[in-house]
Amino acid sequence: MATFSLAFGSATKNTAGKIIEAFFPNPLLNPSDKLVADISEIVTYQGKNEVIEVTPAQATQLAAAFTANDDAANAKFATAAANSKQPLVLVILATDEKPASVAEGYLKLQLISHRLVKPHGTVLDGIFGLLHNIAWTNLGPIDLPELADRQIAARLEGEVLTVSCVDKFPKMTDYVVPTGVRIAHTARVRLGAHVGEGTTIMHEGFVNFNAGTEGVSMVEGRISAGVMVGNGSDIGGGASIMGTLSGGGQLVISMGENCLLGANAGLGIPMGNRCTIESGLYITAGSKVQMLDANNQAVEVVKARDLAGKDDLLFRRNSITGTIECLTNKSAVELNAELHSNN
Repeated sequence: MATFSLAFGSATKNTAGKIIEAFFPNPLLNPSDKLVADISEIVTYQGKNEVIEVTPAQATQLAAAFTANDDAANAKFATAAANSKQPLVLVILATDEKPASVAEGYLKLQLISHRLVKPHGTVLDGIFGLLHNIAWTNLGPIDLPELADRQIAARLEGEVLTVSCVDKFPKMTDYVVPTGVRIAHTARVRLGAHVGEGTTIMHEGFVNFNAGTEGVSMVEGRISAGVMVGNGSDIGGGASIMGTLSGGGQLVISMGENCLLGANAGLGIPMGNRCTIESGLYITAGSKVQMLDANNQAVEVVKARDLAGKDDLLFRRNSITGTIECLTNKSAVELNAELHSNN
């Protein structure tokens, strides 16, 4: 049976010797049986999901194994890693299962951000409880219980330890910057985000882990955990998409292709292709929607969940009655090509 994933990288440990984060510059999805066999001759691998600490001498041997298997990127990293003082780890995932360690969790998040798998394309159950709450600083990641002592030590050396954020998930761009994207405020894109080629994320845009965009998109609002946005769709300023961690339960919320979520609007159902929700309108599964025919005449009232996944819909609020109305969307969204020309 094919191995699910393999990655070699560096790690950070706390004072107790526990790995709190791991960096894998070139993770592999479904590595060849030959590579796994060659590596198994260097390290002790039992053929299951394992995190293996690697010595500098083994790193040199791994470089040779990667070279023999035509993996120049990992060979280059392994050669450099042999001279590093950082802990080195090799993660081999025989199967795609719930992550059992921090290193496994970080590998899976990086598989998504490297665009090797899409959101919902790998098992992430329990990852939020698995990861440490970490202070992300100018001196690297620090386990939160150790932060105060490190701050004091820095001050006594005449330095200032700057904490950029305290979170379980770091910035994606500290681990990978995908090709063909623009991200105006990198702290607003978490590791584990899938940012499609051609996507622009403006200063107030946000993309959570296990979520993201398929291709060309303008993101000025919030993409919550578990949400995937189709190619050509635009999320307006202040707009929000309900995720699996924010009230959506197990329902997978998504946007299809060439959709528009207007400024300060909200989405709580899966949306089909070429759909629009007007500015300021929040649609949830239980919202009552008045359906209109081609002549803008009322036909029937349905719940928004009954329209989930349907194409070519325009949702708007009647400015006189306050009723949510739905009719055929006569024009698809066209993103400004100039905004994406330099991605």
